[in-house]
Amino acid sequence: MVTQSTSLPKSKDPAIPDSIFNTLKEKAINARNLSYSPYSKFRVGCTILTDSNEFILGANIENASYGAAICAERTAIVKAITEGHSVFKAIAISTDLESCASPCGICRQVIREFSDKELKMPIYMFNADGSKFVRMTVGELLPLSFGPDDLNSLE
Repeated sequence: MVTQSTSLPKSKDPAIPDSIFNTLKEKAINARNLSYSPYSKFRVGCTILTDSNEFILGANIENASYGAAICAERTAIVKAITEGHSVFKAIAISTDLESCASPCGICRQVIREFSDKELKMPIYMFNADGSKFVRMTVGELLPLSFGPDDLNSLE
């Protein structure tokens, strides 16, 4: 189920207080300024809220060889993992669009890799100024997904 808010956003997640939600939103919006997107001009910012309530920022990084580009979500996840964080409470994404954009398919799969087993981790997709957002879980974004447990079942 997609939930879109047109009023001042609140997380509607009891595990994420509004103050932390607002920080997550602002950091995702501001992370767009870290984007290196000279080709598409499509800036994306991402912030991960870790289980220790730390915020990890990422932005999309393009390359003249288009296939070598990396999305904001994967940039943030790589940073989080290499900084010792592998359990996430939430992910927030923002673009310069007036509508809310969702992660690409590759990012959905990578997010799924580091999601909780129940695939209930919230992903917040904000519009340009943060006045609207869509909240979905990993399971809603990537139903019938393939993940680590599928490989563990082969043992």
